[in-house]
Amino acid sequence: MTVHDVKHAASDSARLEAVGGRLSRVDGPAKITGAARYAVEQQLEGLAHAVLVDSTIAAGKVVSIETQAAKAARGVIAVLTPDTIMKLSVASDWFGNPLAPQRTFCPLARDVTYCGQHIAVVIAETFEQAVSAAALVMADYDQAPALVELGDGTAGEIISIEGMTKEWGNAQAALAEAPVHLSAVYNTQRSAHAAIEPHGLIARWEGDRLTIWEPSQWLDGMARTYAEWFGIPFENVRLVSPYIGGGFGSKALALAHSAVAAAAAKMLGRPVKLMLTRSQNFTSYGGRATTRQTIDLGADKAGRIQSIIHRGVSEVSLEGMWVEAVGSITSIMYDTPNFSSRQDVVRLNTVLPNPKRAPGENPSAFGIECAIDELAHELGLDPLEIRLINYAEQDPHAKKAWSTRQLREAFAVGAEAFGWAKRSPAPRSMRAGHQLIGWGVAAGAYPVQRAHGEAVVKIMFDGSVEVESSSIDMGQGTYTILAQTAAETLGVPVSQVSVKLGDSHFARAGVTGGSRLAGIMTGAVHKAASQALDELIGLALSDPRLPFHGLQANTLAVKDGRIGSPRGDGPELSIAELMSMLGRDRIEAKGDTLPAGTTAEERYKNYTTIAMSIPHTEGDYSRHSWCAHFVEVKVDEDFGTVRVSRVVSALDSGRLYNPKLAESQWKGGIIMGIGEALLEEGIVDRRHGRTVNSNFADYMLPTNADIPDIQTISVGIPDPHSSALGGKGVGELGIVGVAPAIANAVFHATGKRVRDLPITLEKLI
Repeated sequence: MTVHDVKHAASDSARLEAVGGRLSRVDGPAKITGAARYAVEQQLEGLAHAVLVDSTIAAGKVVSIETQAAKAARGVIAVLTPDTIMKLSVASDWFGNPLAPQRTFCPLARDVTYCGQHIAVVIAETFEQAVSAAALVMADYDQAPALVELGDGTAGEIISIEGMTKEWGNAQAALAEAPVHLSAVYNTQRSAHAAIEPHGLIARWEGDRLTIWEPSQWLDGMARTYAEWFGIPFENVRLVSPYIGGGFGSKALALAHSAVAAAAAKMLGRPVKLMLTRSQNFTSYGGRATTRQTIDLGADKAGRIQSIIHRGVSEVSLEGMWVEAVGSITSIMYDTPNFSSRQDVVRLNTVLPNPKRAPGENPSAFGIECAIDELAHELGLDPLEIRLINYAEQDPHAKKAWSTRQLREAFAVGAEAFGWAKRSPAPRSMRAGHQLIGWGVAAGAYPVQRAHGEAVVKIMFDGSVEVESSSIDMGQGTYTILAQTAAETLGVPVSQVSVKLGDSHFARAGVTGGSRLAGIMTGAVHKAASQALDELIGLALSDPRLPFHGLQANTLAVKDGRIGSPRGDGPELSIAELMSMLGRDRIEAKGDTLPAGTTAEERYKNYTTIAMSIPHTEGDYSRHSWCAHFVEVKVDEDFGTVRVSRVVSALDSGRLYNPKLAESQWKGGIIMGIGEALLEEGIVDRRHGRTVNSNFADYMLPTNADIPDIQTISVGIPDPHSSALGGKGVGELGIVGVAPAIANAVFHATGKRVRDLPITLEKLI
């Protein structure tokens, strides 16, 4: 190998390891070899095992619970019911507001509001003993009629969410005057998070100090909840979650089963492990809510939209509130002078829904992107052309400029890569033997959610670097991009950087959700690393024992772990040699992105609530990530079976901190979109309110055989208005718009419009 080859290889390695490089996940080997220890894999002395007993009705009261047989079973330590479990204090919600007027909270229910609600728990020496004894617990109920579906004539209380009403112009009058009208109803069904790793935890008390090992997307927020439940200082709670096997929004909050385990551990004076069964992972916490949207479009004959009227409704539980905001995309995608959108929720006997990947935006895109496709067909326009005709040059609702919006570029690049120009416009006009071929397009967006984070960076005596943060990695690559950020800022190889995450006693971080972690935490690590580097160089220049003494600050730099002149014409030392000469075992810096003058109370609120999140329309710009999906489907003409055969997606997530990981996240979202469009549906027995397909055999998810070639193309440019390093949200974006692109392709293939997801065989034949 020549000197030129060596320099070229070193240059390639530096590009790979820097921010923007395609470095493979640094935590990959640990996960592949099994060295990565997940939260509930801890082995603790004296560990007891808890198994929950759930209600078998959806509405009514628990009259009595027979526990004697269970208590007498081998290995059983205790059986707890609503009457015997300790009462907890009511915790505040994720905004920091009180959840309920009552003063106490019982995590085991006597008043049943959904099927699968926890009513008792058995704790035994082994898991098998707890499972066996739990089967002996018998409950007697006073059952009431259950409200289980949005379409029920007996549906529960309808609540209008006034804060989500959006109005401008005169939508009703403009619709009446428009030459072309379109009105349709679009439905999406209840869907589950279906993460490979089930929910569960280990709880251990040491005096008034509580340690929780639990998969968590928000360690500091969940630690706050535990502290409030048990009335102990926030600092007394430690939550540990080094790795997470999927969350998609479901692992951001401490839930009823969490409280049960922690309460049982306190009552028994020994650590308790509680794992939800696979079936309980469908009923113990909510998935994406069922939604229904009515969309009315008015347009002129050239295809320009004159009016959009949107009415949305989603399901919610009898207790608590979660709104699947189905109007969120509708108001920003297309330019219209007249707009009206309103959102309702309907209370049903269901578990409280949870955020699931792109909550609100995903079903919202299904409605508007199918509707505009229908409008294009009505007018004889190409579905891509009508989107460009109505392209919004600024945020139609906020009336602000986009920070960056590469959606026009996404349409152009995606169409070229897909071969859209070869599309035959008439439905049922493209085929291959018995296969009807359809091509569909849809767009999507996701707001840039911002907040503040902090990180600690340590330059160690041996030249290695440590990064610490209570942020987490649930597969999106946090370990890797933070290592890249620190390595680039400090001028050291990535191999010398170790990242420690998933401990609430580390530097604070907010919730990992809304595709905001990367933008926040790369900024925090960059700031901390910059401070550590400045201190290192300052010490090198100021210490008279060192060869750099008396030089100017800008004459020193660190490259490949060595400090010296950037021009290479002076003395040079490795960081380890420098630290040894300084007599230092470490240089430590904490960096955060909080505004100057932030109070201690504001700092606490920033990390433990979402009350200080920064609106995506704050200031002069409206900030969003954007995407355009081009999809090919093949529909068997005889059997009506649908297969997605090709996907090309062009996406604008700003600057990509690691394109390899970003592409993986995009593809993961697209795969979830395929599942949503063709397979996923939580089926509820109307008679009893029970979820009947609460398992991986009956709840249909896409497998490798269902997924075609997926091509993702980045069209983003750095967006300095959205994050410190120019990135925008990645993880949530990919799913938005996939389902309508598939539905539109199915229409093009068959001539039949399916407005109710999932698109199944019986809806086509």
